[in-house]
Amino acid sequence: MIQEFREFVNKGNLVEIAVAFVMGVAFAQVVSTLTTRIVSPLIGLILNLENIDRIGTFGDAVGEDGVPIGSVGAFIEALINFLIVAFVMFLVVRYYNRMKARMEEAEEEAPAEDPEDVKLLREIRDNLKAQA
Repeated sequence: MIQEFREFVNKGNLVEIAVAFVMGVAFAQVVSTLTTRIVSPLIGLILNLENIDRIGTFGDAVGEDGVPIGSVGAFIEALINFLIVAFVMFLVVRYYNRMKARMEEAEEEAPAEDPEDVKLLREIRDNLKAQA
């Protein structure tokens, strides 16, 4: 069982998944900062609020800033985060699929040539047959 686990851990896919996860977390922080520091304040300015968190608030105020515990604005902010991440992931997958299709087309178009050493071995074989 330990050997199977080692084989699983040593596979390249696991490393790729780990790198993708770390990159995803970092990207999520960038998007979250973009939304909370730029998009939300701009929407707040348009709606004449301090911040988007103030939209549709209800419940008791908590924390240092006194924002009520319930906030439709916080949900809207999370929704904006999701839409930004989803759009970027759409672009990444779209680019990946296009590149994959191009690579498959190039493989189909390129004639499969034998390596040089195979050609030489065939010549030697043919010469030996001719001598025999």
